[in-house]
Amino acid sequence: MAVPHPKAVPLVAPGHTRPVTHLSFSPLQDDGKYVLISSCKDGNPMLREWTGDWIGTFIGHKGAVWCSKLSADTSRAASGSADFTAKIWDTYSGHVLHSFPHNHIVRSVAMSPDTLHLLTGGQEKKARMFDLRRPDAEPDVLTDAPDGLSHDGTVKSVVWVGDHTGVTAGEDGLVKWWDLRTRKLTTSLTFAGPITSMELSAPTNRLVVTSGKTVSFIPALLNGSQTHSLTLPYAPSSASIHPILQDRFVTGSSSDEWVRVHDVTGEELDVLKGHHGPVHCVEYSPDGEMFGSGSEDGTIRLWQTTPGKSYGLWQGNGGP
Repeated sequence: MAVPHPKAVPLVAPGHTRPVTHLSFSPLQDDGKYVLISSCKDGNPMLREWTGDWIGTFIGHKGAVWCSKLSADTSRAASGSADFTAKIWDTYSGHVLHSFPHNHIVRSVAMSPDTLHLLTGGQEKKARMFDLRRPDAEPDVLTDAPDGLSHDGTVKSVVWVGDHTGVTAGEDGLVKWWDLRTRKLTTSLTFAGPITSMELSAPTNRLVVTSGKTVSFIPALLNGSQTHSLTLPYAPSSASIHPILQDRFVTGSSSDEWVRVHDVTGEELDVLKGHHGPVHCVEYSPDGEMFGSGSEDGTIRLWQTTPGKSYGLWQGNGGP
């Protein structure tokens, strides 16, 4: 008789009071652990242990936070907000170290691997690079256009790849690669519709981009391996590829309350129910053992890649 597949039981991470807009896991640290930062329309990013347990809340923004990310060593966090600022935080004290004013909503942030620079993008249609050693200096704007803009629409996402490449994605349907030493555009890719999300999967060296009903897995520096694109039966809000196995990806969608797991051909492997509102963001943990989802319902849910396995706060029930 076949042993029934254990049912996925998510851990629910409460605390936010409004829709969760973005999730980002740190890299694996030397002790094999990692942390998670969440962004929310309540304006208060939260830091959590790899188990999902709350560590602290960053207090200081006066509007919705659309994006927050951690430095490689987790000592710093960056956040971008509807209060027209991007902030750098000390993750141990929770204090703001720098606050960078903008002229419109900041939708995305990314720190350099050495934590010396910050990239921002948002509704000004400009991507900026700040030098954290000279926080009062004017930032550089990444532009290839006479009007000084980076995109012909809101910059939805910025990521930092390697030592000196910035990648920006816009509602104009363009993904652009910039040489951050010269601030010059090096290449771009055009999608048929607005980009809805773009995340860097550092372990697989790919960008995961959603646009309309497509999800694309793009070499982070556009070199060597092929771009792999799939058309799904729905429009994903966010997608994340398994960092180790690279044989599956997870998605959220703004049109229903489910988290879906697909194989790399696009076949649906699982539908996970539990949220009570649209799912705005998903991301795998750096060890691939779980993935997080953030929803309109104000909760983060953490799901095991292999239900039934003992991991973190999940006590195994006969799994491997």
